Amino acid sequence: MKRGGKMFDDEHLDILSHVLDDFIRVPGTSIRFGLDGIIGLIPGVGDAIGGIASCVILVAAWVRGVPGAVLTRMVANVAIEVVAGAVPVVGDMFDIAWRANRRNYALLTGSVQEPRKMRRQSWLFLAAMCVLVMVPTLLVAWLSVHVFSGIFGFELHRTR
Repeated sequence: MKRGGKMFDDEHLDILSHVLDDFIRVPGTSIRFGLDGIIGLIPGVGDAIGGIASCVILVAAWVRGVPGAVLTRMVANVAIEVVAGAVPVVGDMFDIAWRANRRNYALLTGSVQEPRKMRRQSWLFLAAMCVLVMVPTLLVAWLSVHVFSGIFGFELHRTR
């Protein structure tokens, strides 16, 4: 038996990620969703409850000794889903499409089979996320400085 006991074996985690993300199919389409998408519709608390349920896979990954970069990527997947899912309607559609639990289950099993590959891909993902966060942040800071300098009439660059 793998480290972490029966609750954290691949079969149980696969079933959990399936139930949370894609066990219901919309008839006549390829659109699938799970309990996470349903409880995400509850205003205010639905996405938080879904995020807590997603933590089971994160705990299983930690117990199994998944590399830190992969674990951080898994946390980022859940955070993206919870934050985006908090936006009414559009966030719920994103939540259904993102499928953080299926992604995280794939990362967990992949890190057991190919740890170096998963670690490298996770570092690239995390670097891209940093860029996606930093570029808009720096742009807003730069624009704010220029707007306030125009409003309050101070110069940004001193010329001689």
